[in-house]
Amino acid sequence: MKVYSTLAGKKEEFIPIEEGKIKMYVCGPTVYNLIHIGNARPMIVFDTVRRYFEYKGYEVNYVSNFTDIDDKIIERAVKECKTSEEIAKKYIEECKQDMEALNVRPATKHPLATEEIDGIIDMIKSLIDKNMAYEKNGTVYFRTRKFEEYGKLSKKNLDDLQAGNRTLLVTGEDEKDDTLDFVLWKPMKPKEPYWVSPWSNGRPGWHIECSVMAKRYLGDYIDIHAGGEDLVFPHHENEIAQSEAANGVGFAKYWLHNAFLNINNKKMSKSANNFFTVRDIAEKYDLQVLRFFMLSAHYRSQLNFSEELMESAKNSLERILTAVDKLNDLEKILGKSGGDIGLGEFEDNAEKFKFKVNMDLLSNEEKRNIELVKTLVQKYEASMDDDFNTADAISFIFEIVKLSNSTASTDSTALYVKYLKNTLEELCDLLGIKTEKKEEILESEILELIQKRNDARKDKDFALADKIRNELLDKGIIIEDTREGVKWKKI
Repeated sequence: MKVYSTLAGKKEEFIPIEEGKIKMYVCGPTVYNLIHIGNARPMIVFDTVRRYFEYKGYEVNYVSNFTDIDDKIIERAVKECKTSEEIAKKYIEECKQDMEALNVRPATKHPLATEEIDGIIDMIKSLIDKNMAYEKNGTVYFRTRKFEEYGKLSKKNLDDLQAGNRTLLVTGEDEKDDTLDFVLWKPMKPKEPYWVSPWSNGRPGWHIECSVMAKRYLGDYIDIHAGGEDLVFPHHENEIAQSEAANGVGFAKYWLHNAFLNINNKKMSKSANNFFTVRDIAEKYDLQVLRFFMLSAHYRSQLNFSEELMESAKNSLERILTAVDKLNDLEKILGKSGGDIGLGEFEDNAEKFKFKVNMDLLSNEEKRNIELVKTLVQKYEASMDDDFNTADAISFIFEIVKLSNSTASTDSTALYVKYLKNTLEELCDLLGIKTEKKEEILESEILELIQKRNDARKDKDFALADKIRNELLDKGIIIEDTREGVKWKKI
């Protein structure tokens, strides 16, 4: 199995630090607004990577943070006359709802930066003790030039950065020993949230937060650190510098980065009015279509979002869902007699798609077709083993769909139909694609569920209220709490 590591600049054989286990850290969003589709790409990509590692038999400790203190969060809080904590808490819950709708599984741990202040202060103290950091008027800076390997991830040269007047900090410029030094801790401004530290009442810099969270929940040296390519510099470069300087060992063995997402061949931008949240997309499409669209290209390829391409993804996904639906119907028809139809459980993970099939129950043609399917599954796995090439993997799903549509009928054996269905379901599940079609829901049923949710909220049974909201989302209904009451719309 090979992965492309940004650090090496090439594909490398994947060998975990500890046999059978993977420690993986993925940078999460800053929670001051609803997540946009650019945020969604790494969530979907690395959720799929995690799923495939688990399919290969690895135990994956998957950590993805929420940055819950930041200038943008503070600005939003001031604008809405709320605390930063209230803003962060609100948008963490909104983000989790969108992740669930995208079928992104919760991480093993979702740490919050504000819950790691003690660890952050300890790491900064360690860096100061090693003369890798220094304090000036309450601000602590990292000595960038003292870390000799700085630039090894982004392939940037410090002298070039200096010549280009590139600074890694926007405040306190005159106080730094070197313009390339970056902030580890900064003093509070009036009315800002703060924490007490040996240097000032203030808050941590962005980069140090991820270093500390990765260390606490995964250890000093981890298998994989991942995120969008926009984080390579300076965020991930700075993480490497401060982590390796503090811990005395390498930080991450492999660095994985997904490419940018463009809108209609242009960079996604609020000012250009081509900026879409996940909720915007959910108003028109089932979010499984968005996930399928994201995985239809290799994660390291720049991806262009457009209505035409989304319509194409919708139609392509529908072909798969229709094929599975047809197999479900055939299975019901052919399985009416009941009893064992000859398909047992999966073998071990290494041979997941080698079913215990009673081949004596199959026709000769079905036997030949099953061998074809097994070959296609092997090609699917080979694609995923080659740096998670989901685009090619999906093409082999369509080959099985084509075979299924042309060979499965009421004249088939129940075993053959079940084999095809299970194979398609498993291959799609590895990509996080749900194969069941959503049932239509009547307006009266929607209103009834909304009323039940309202009653639950009045009774402060928020768990039930969230469950009902998610149930509606599963049925393709988005609800929004407004001052005028609850509004709903179909995806």
